[in-house]
Amino acid sequence: MPSIHSPSGALPARFRRTRLLIVGCGDVGQRVARDLRGRVSLVALTSSAERVSALRAAGIRPLIGNLDDPKTLRRLSALGTRVLHLAPPPRDSGSAWWRDQRTAALVRALRLRALPDALVYGSTSGVYGDCGGARVSETRAVRPDTPRSHRRVDAERAVRWFGRSTGVRASILRIPGIYAPDREGGTPRQRLQRGTPVLRREDDVYTSHIHADDLARACIAALFRGRPQRIVHASDDTELRMGDYIDLAADFYGMPRPPRVAREEAERQLPLQLLSFMGESRRLDNTRLKRELRVRLAHPTVHTGLREEI
Repeated sequence: MPSIHSPSGALPARFRRTRLLIVGCGDVGQRVARDLRGRVSLVALTSSAERVSALRAAGIRPLIGNLDDPKTLRRLSALGTRVLHLAPPPRDSGSAWWRDQRTAALVRALRLRALPDALVYGSTSGVYGDCGGARVSETRAVRPDTPRSHRRVDAERAVRWFGRSTGVRASILRIPGIYAPDREGGTPRQRLQRGTPVLRREDDVYTSHIHADDLARACIAALFRGRPQRIVHASDDTELRMGDYIDLAADFYGMPRPPRVAREEAERQLPLQLLSFMGESRRLDNTRLKRELRVRLAHPTVHTGLREEI
C-alpha cells in the first residue's frame, strides 16, 4: 500500500492502477486526495457543479451525482477499484428517520457492474451513545440514542452486508471529534471567543479526538490494509474531559478559560446540538488503529495538534 508516513513514497506498479472513488469529498476527503495525488487515479462524486473546477484543480476527476437521487449514481459502478464513503446521512429521513437512504443508494449502485476491491465507510463514535466515561473497544454493542446516530448504525449495517454478500473488503472507521487548525471550525477558538460555558467537573464528560491529517492517514490505511468487515476506532490517545480540552486550548491561545456551569444551567443556556455531545461520555480504545492498520499518529494527543495554531 502507499506509505502513510511518507506521502511522496513510490507505489508498486499494481497500486498505480488503483482508482479511488471518494464519496463525500469534503475536508477529510481532500486531505486523502492530497496524500495520494499522483500515485492513484482520483475521482470524487459531487452534487454541486460549482465544485467541479476546484476538484479538477486539486487533481481530482469530478463526477456529478447525488446520493439523494439514485438514478444519478449508475456510473459509479466499476468506476473505483477502492471506494471511500465519507458522506453523512441526511439530516431528516422523514418517516423512516432511522434509515440512511444515501448509503443504501450507494451500495446498490456499486453492485451494478464490476465490484470494487475495498469499501471504507467513515462512521461516528456516536453509535455507542453514553458509556458513562468507560473505555470502549470496537466489540462493544452499539446503543444509538439520537436520530443521527441511528442513521449511522443503519449505514454501517448496509456497508457490512454489502461486504458479506459480495466478498468486497468492507471496513468501518468510527470517528470522534475531528480537529485541525486549518479546518473550518476545527479548533475551540471561536467557542472561546463567544465565551460558551462548559460543564463543571462533576458533570463533565470524556470526549475523544482525531487530527484531520491523522484521520486522512487512517482512511488510506483502511483502504489498503483494512480487514474484511472490520470496525476500527480512528481516534488519538487523548483522554480528556470536554471542559479540560477547552481549558487547554484557552491556555495555548492565551485566552480566558470559559465559565463552568452545572448541567441544569447548561440545559437552559446551550443549543440542543451542543448539549447532545455533552450527554455522551466515553474513551475510545485505538489499539486496532495502531496494530492492525499500523497508523503512526502525527498528533498522538490534542496537545501537539492544537500547538500548530500558535
